[in-house]
Amino acid sequence: MKLNSISEYLEGIKSGNIAVLSKAITLIESKKKEHQELAAMLIEQVLPLSGNSIRIGITGVPGVGKSTFIDEFGLNLVSEGKKVAVLAIDPSSSLSKGSILGDKTRMERLSMHKNAFIRPTASGGSLGGITYKTKETILLCEAAGFDYIIVETVGVGQSETEVSSITDFFLLLMLAGAGDELQGIKRGIMEMADGIVITKADGNNLSKANIAKAEFANALHFFPPTTSGWTPLVKTCSSYEKKGFEEILKMIESYRLQTFNSGFFAAKRKEQDLISFQKLLDEQIRHLFFSSENKLDQINQLKIKVQQGLISPYGAVRSFFN
Repeated sequence: MKLNSISEYLEGIKSGNIAVLSKAITLIESKKKEHQELAAMLIEQVLPLSGNSIRIGITGVPGVGKSTFIDEFGLNLVSEGKKVAVLAIDPSSSLSKGSILGDKTRMERLSMHKNAFIRPTASGGSLGGITYKTKETILLCEAAGFDYIIVETVGVGQSETEVSSITDFFLLLMLAGAGDELQGIKRGIMEMADGIVITKADGNNLSKANIAKAEFANALHFFPPTTSGWTPLVKTCSSYEKKGFEEILKMIESYRLQTFNSGFFAAKRKEQDLISFQKLLDEQIRHLFFSSENKLDQINQLKIKVQQGLISPYGAVRSFFN
């Protein structure tokens, strides 16, 4: 399928054509100038059709089972007649720049459902656990009629809170009995989480999960009040036993209803648009600045001097701008 015009892309997206949606996402991820210009026009066209989903950001510690959780959670949503899009960000190698992109194999059941769309994307080395184009991909998925957009980040870390700048609800997945539950995670992430879920709450791990739930709930009381007015909740779940997911969905729906009625939901999205504008502006300025051959030659010369110990990194940067 070869698409050459904005109208072809737009009609395919509006009709929910997954093949066209996939090509549109590839288009906005492209670094070719002609593709970027076409992508910019496409985003402007789909903007009036977007904004009707609930955007959920999900992160968690290594081994917590993010993909398994999303697989079961997504199945619960599609069983209720909802359309679910999963944007799964895979880490890129710092050496080869490649990525496995194996999330569809970890979400095998959900990926087979007609009302689900899973898009694995390489992080490309970008910080924040998401890619530079994740926000635009969300808009495309909303225009295609998806009710829930789930963004699965690379993994947990201080920079992972960036996902909260493009989603409505930030969900943090945690393990029980992994040791130092409250010390082994950055406070900044817990402060930004709208909900915490203790996974693998089954079998011999059930009692540990309940203890961890109480500990996290107690810890949340010591944090400052949230700007949303929402009090973060702690839940448990078991993907193996298929338990706890109805409660998690109720938590998210309660958050949406409370923040929507208070006006925070809409205000947060407007603030997120400004954040996206600033980031894209910074990216474009950086691109224009470093596209000059004279500047690149100057930088390469300074790199050689730094490597030879003729100048310090700090001195090299000052020299470049003086």
